[in-house]
Amino acid sequence: MYAVVDIAGQQFKVSKNDKILAPKIDGKEGDKVQLDKVLLISDKGNVTVGQPIIDGARVDAKILGFERGDKVIVFKKKRRKGYKVKKGHRQDYTALMIENIVVKKQAKPVTPKETQKTAPKTTKRSKSKSKQVEAENKEIKENKDKKEVE
Repeated sequence: MYAVVDIAGQQFKVSKNDKILAPKIDGKEGDKVQLDKVLLISDKGNVTVGQPIIDGARVDAKILGFERGDKVIVFKKKRRKGYKVKKGHRQDYTALMIENIVVKKQAKPVTPKETQKTAPKTTKRSKSKSKQVEAENKEIKENKDKKEVE
């Protein structure tokens, strides 16, 4: 069984006993966290997709600790002006351990729908228009021929 959860705008595919690094979540080490934005749940082939989230579903997690990501260098420069700025940034992350995936009410699983193939639409040109176009093309060719002769 796995679920796709939205944490601070990022989506994570999680299952029981997974450890993930998510954007910083308020709390202390050892606190329990409930993640309510469950987008998808798959249980033995039965897939439930939310629109956009699944009502009554949640993922229980435990905060293992807090970490910082690698330093990202931000360098700004303007040529010929002597302007250089070098800054660094480290993102804060929370280490989570997924304890359980809970579904309160069972939603209908999504099954692929059979689509009927329709023939591509073709536009029909009226014969009178095509005759007009042919006549105009003929006139253009005649005018070109006259100019070349002169």
